[in-house]
Amino acid sequence: MIDSSQQRVAEVRAFNRFYTALLGLLEADHLHLPYTLTEARVLFELGQADQVDLIEVRQRLGLDAGYLTRLVTKLSQAGLVERERSAADARRQVVRLTGTGRETYGELSRRSSEQIGALLERLPEPAQRRMLAAMGTVRDVLGDGEPRAGDRRADGGERRAGGGATVRLRAPEPGDLGWVVSRNGALYAAEYGWDASYEALVLRIVADYAEHRDPAREAAWIAELDGVPVGCVFCVRADEPDTAKLRLLLVEPSARGLGVGGRLVDECVRFATEAGYRRMVLWTNDVLTSARRIYTRAGFELVDAEKHHSFGYDLVGETWARPLGGAR
Repeated sequence: MIDSSQQRVAEVRAFNRFYTALLGLLEADHLHLPYTLTEARVLFELGQADQVDLIEVRQRLGLDAGYLTRLVTKLSQAGLVERERSAADARRQVVRLTGTGRETYGELSRRSSEQIGALLERLPEPAQRRMLAAMGTVRDVLGDGEPRAGDRRADGGERRAGGGATVRLRAPEPGDLGWVVSRNGALYAAEYGWDASYEALVLRIVADYAEHRDPAREAAWIAELDGVPVGCVFCVRADEPDTAKLRLLLVEPSARGLGVGGRLVDECVRFATEAGYRRMVLWTNDVLTSARRIYTRAGFELVDAEKHHSFGYDLVGETWARPLGGAR
């Protein structure tokens, strides 16, 4: 009988074989250009910056030092790269693409994007969302340290990220409320092990919003990354007439690190202020550390904490609040 640890190792190895085979299909004939796969990888790496330390290239790609030197020499003879001694350390070399190298990199990048685009087009929209969310989760859990798609600005409206991706906030459209319920249930189960009672709670919140919303005093936003929903937040009335409640903040793993959560919270606060509320509150749990950091940056303060057993776990629920407008 295989124990759970052995089964997990087998699952990771199986996924690695599958993904390696898939990449092999995508990179067949090296994008139909006269370069080996390793040469193309080096050109892609150099294309990410104006110049790169040769040692960094070797470390990132896991190449033998002698082999990389020969490869760079070949690319230099082809007029694609140039290298020189590092100004900071004469024992090291920096490498950069030439003008011709930049053109070649651009063509490689274009053809690679076309291949990935063709792969995505074979999948229905829900499957694309699932795949991107799963890839983001893998990167977050393994901690690659890379931003998801560009800068970290949080200045409202649309934002074009470094990789060409656009993040924007919009009102919910048909189907979005179901997405909010589904993704809350799936993500909190995957990341915290919460049971179906959490999804049931989200369903009640969303249904109440859909049935009884006051457009002048309540609103919701969907965050999109290049047209794909990656986050949400709701502003609803609290029990006190001058108090708004922030609910259901969520950011997909594929969009974390882009400031999406901060933008959603800022938009919620802006709306509540303009709607005439004097105070905003929210309820969360202490295990949601990333959300708590967002709330702190947005001016919220912890005002109450209480232990409770919900969603299959012993948790510490927290109430956070902040004044709005000129309220003190």
